[in-house]
Amino acid sequence: MSNFHSFFNEKSEEEKEQFLREYLQLRFNNQEYEKLCKLLANYYFIEEKINHPLFGVQSLIEDYDLLDNSEIRNNSNYAETVKALKLIQRALFSSTHIIFKYPKQLKGQLSARLTYFDLPEIKNLLAQIATDKNTGLYSLIGSLTPPGGGLIRTLEGHSESVNAIALTPDGKTVISGSGDNTIKIWDLGTGKEQFTLTGHSESVNAIALTPDGKTVISGSGDNTIKIWDLGTGKEQFTLTGHSESVNAIAVTHDGKTVISGSDDNTIKIWDLGTGTEKFTLEGHSDSVEAIAVTPDGQTVISGSWDKSIKVWDLETGTEKFTLEVHSCSPVSVISTITVTPDGKTFISGSWDSTIKIWDLGTGTEKFTLKGHKVVEAIAVTPDGKTMISGSWDNTIKIWIKIWDLETGTEKLTLEGYGDRVKAIAVTPDGKTVISGSGSWDKTIKIWDLETGTQNFTLQGHSDWVTALALTPDGKTVISASGDNTIKIWDLVTGTEKFTLTGHSSLIIGIALTPDSKTVISGSSDNTIKIWDVGTGTEKFTLQGHRSYVRAIAVTPDGKTVISCSYMTIQIWDLGTGTKKFILKGHSDLVNAIVVTPDGKTVISGSDDNTIKIWNLATRKEIATFTGERSITHCVVAHDGVTIVAREESGRLHFLRLQGKVTDE
Repeated sequence: MSNFHSFFNEKSEEEKEQFLREYLQLRFNNQEYEKLCKLLANYYFIEEKINHPLFGVQSLIEDYDLLDNSEIRNNSNYAETVKALKLIQRALFSSTHIIFKYPKQLKGQLSARLTYFDLPEIKNLLAQIATDKNTGLYSLIGSLTPPGGGLIRTLEGHSESVNAIALTPDGKTVISGSGDNTIKIWDLGTGKEQFTLTGHSESVNAIALTPDGKTVISGSGDNTIKIWDLGTGKEQFTLTGHSESVNAIAVTHDGKTVISGSDDNTIKIWDLGTGTEKFTLEGHSDSVEAIAVTPDGQTVISGSWDKSIKVWDLETGTEKFTLEVHSCSPVSVISTITVTPDGKTFISGSWDSTIKIWDLGTGTEKFTLKGHKVVEAIAVTPDGKTMISGSWDNTIKIWIKIWDLETGTEKLTLEGYGDRVKAIAVTPDGKTVISGSGSWDKTIKIWDLETGTQNFTLQGHSDWVTALALTPDGKTVISASGDNTIKIWDLVTGTEKFTLTGHSSLIIGIALTPDSKTVISGSSDNTIKIWDVGTGTEKFTLQGHRSYVRAIAVTPDGKTVISCSYMTIQIWDLGTGTKKFILKGHSDLVNAIVVTPDGKTVISGSDDNTIKIWNLATRKEIATFTGERSITHCVVAHDGVTIVAREESGRLHFLRLQGKVTDE
């Protein structure tokens, strides 16, 4: 089947339809397993079937389920083949949210998820992808979550942060609440949105389901709680009584009572049948952030911004006891609480980086778990033996690491900072590294790349170093800083030449024209400034961005400046200082910009998790790759088609651009 693509393309439309009808017969007869396996391992067949109007990605995924039968499972000749095909199926399943909208990302998604595996069918599929002539991006390494890993499927549709999630008891439906004021109902099997519940006028902060899975309860920043029929998607009624935002919702196991916690410092108990308030629990001195109820429905545990946990008798409405639990630090907010299935133990998570395990009967602390920072979510398995916790987890320290790009091994580590490394540049001879540090250190360090030793330190900025540029002769360094200044340094003597001032806010990106005579700077004051390197004077200012300028690039001929900001990339004539045009396509902040050596193509990375390739002549987007987190940095190799992009998580994508970039 390696010639499938050419075979298929040579056929007329009628012959293609006939072939697909024959395939359908094969699909439902399910007899010629070897032929079926070859089809399912063929990239061009996968591509054709996904793009065909009769099929699509979900239909293709279901084809792999045809291999789940006793005849194949009991045949040892198929064992490795089926293993590979199931990995391909899982890779498709994990990518449906992207491929469904953007079929051209198929090869990028498959290659980034499957390159981890050394199986013949997968290697053959990846080889087909590598020789594909259609314009697009494919991955040179495994850089997305592989099939069989933790991520199964991504659901996309909300336009703001997702604040709350609930799952129906049968495990088939997910309900999500968002800062976009909506609640979405999702089919977990297909990943498709079934419908949207609208009615709240502010962010949906909390979601709960009745035990029978038929009713959704939502709490919102509009101070209300709404009751929804999950079958029809209609609002049944609204509970009003809180004077501020509702942050937490719980339902008793009999499905008759709702408990809500609010920014008004109270907990309210509601009769779900009548929609009336039964009583209010008062005692917290700050917002109630977390609520849990014991399986017997007799006890409520609440956590608050006042750093305390209170245990309440739900029958009488009285407080049993208060636990002054986590540290007295201002960040000791009780963010999450859960109760074990036996009702004897509860677990609390806090912004003080700890998880505490409590005896509910005595109110005593059993033990403390440390390791996270800012614990946001906790869940317990149904057997009560395992706890899962979620956190902001800002626990990774960033060091300068030097890597051998041939072998992928680390050569050495340069250590000497007490803060984050924010910017790096390398001299043209490859012998020296210049690094800039964060808000505490505020220095620029010069390193010998061969020995790994520090040569000297440049000091002068009063805030973090945000960006670095180096002249082609390797003798001059330009640094930008959060102190709103740009400094020009003599790298030979280690002295400051002069300081450029004019921006009214921190400078985020700088670029240098190829002749080294002009510096371009982008700032959070929404402007771009053009500077004469020789005299240190400002030539002119470019204005037009509505948000802060995140990055700057210059074309190799030195005539055009490219700048990026929120959702837009703007192209400027450096000679006249006028705007030429705008590239639109990103849906969030654009963080990174780079131009290919031939000056024809721009690569951009964004908080919308995408890397986009743009043709400067036609002003069109020609390829996109979607990662799993915000894209923070991009570089392009001298060949103009190999791209390295960094995600916010630290993950690196190595991508290859296929197809010709034409001016037509």
